[in-house]
Amino acid sequence: MSQFNLEAKGQTVPGLYFDEPGAANTEAALKRAAIRVQELKIRQVVLPSASGETAKKALDFFPGYQLVVVTHSAGFLESNYQEMPAAVRLELEKAGAKVLTAQHAFGGINRAVRKKLATYELDEIIAYTLRCFGQGLKVAVEISLMAADAGLIITGEPCLALGGTEKGVDTAVLLKAVNSQNFFDLRIMEILAKPGFYSLG
Repeated sequence: MSQFNLEAKGQTVPGLYFDEPGAANTEAALKRAAIRVQELKIRQVVLPSASGETAKKALDFFPGYQLVVVTHSAGFLESNYQEMPAAVRLELEKAGAKVLTAQHAFGGINRAVRKKLATYELDEIIAYTLRCFGQGLKVAVEISLMAADAGLIITGEPCLALGGTEKGVDTAVLLKAVNSQNFFDLRIMEILAKPGFYSLG
């Protein structure tokens, strides 16, 4: 019987796996992510925040970082409505964050095809595939693409990307950022936190 090579070059990186997904994990996920980016001296951080509450919490964990906050697109919930209040957006920008509102990388005009013609397009198939790792990982990848396409993060370099399930954040990954047109060059480098889905059996 062959022996496993336990002397291969590599490193052990602790991962935080939550019992359940959701907003209750926000502060723990932010803390785990902040520790790792400090260790690696990574300066660019991207996270989702619809109302702005998660982004305001993140300011305390990433002072002086290149922090990009990605909102839901206008009209996501209803026509002509933006979930993040203008006053909150201004508060975040005054604190040094960049706030991005744009078409979702995995849910733009192709979503209109699904709604109108009842058929899925490629971007939503990719989104469902990423959800095999959890909704938060799908969000983390998607917002990194959006931030790169807006020129707010540097492509080809490590970036901390956070994501969540409905509210807050419960997922943190290090990835090599790319533009949407180069999606298949994106690389997940480390998974720092995510729901473990232990309750699913």
